[in-house]
Amino acid sequence: MPTVKKSSGNNGKRLSITWKTSAIGRTQVQKDTVKALGLKKLNQTVIHDDIPSIRGMVKKVIHLLDVKDA
Repeated sequence: MPTVKKSSGNNGKRLSITWKTSAIGRTQVQKDTVKALGLKKLNQTVIHDDIPSIRGMVKKVIHLLDVKDA
């Protein structure tokens, strides 16, 4: 039986997310969100699919990030 690859519905769009501002003094939820995005160091950039769950995480900590279309 052939495997079926589910489409995420993002038409190949990607987000380039860069951590720009320290999370020192921020709430634990914000620190955990930055970590869940895969960011470990300041000025680190990660690439994620442009999906609603990632957009929601970015919205919670947008003041700490720089987000661009990749």
